[in-house]
Amino acid sequence: MPKPVIFTIDDDASVLNSVERDLRAHYGQDYRVLPINSGQTALDYLQRLQQRSETVALFLVDQRMPEMSGV
Repeated sequence: MPKPVIFTIDDDASVLNSVERDLRAHYGQDYRVLPINSGQTALDYLQRLQQRSETVALFLVDQRMPEMSGV
């Protein structure tokens, strides 16, 4: 069974890389950390995970992004 997923979503590449690095360091053994740079890409990826019946444990999302809000 695949590890549960932690989504990190942010349009700022440097923030996204920092958050991903820290999450992998602390939770990488138990979770898959997926860094994604846009809300729409995250929604598309989420759909694929649902089709494969994979579990999402957490969405860590930037509130202000160009395409849509993090909410």
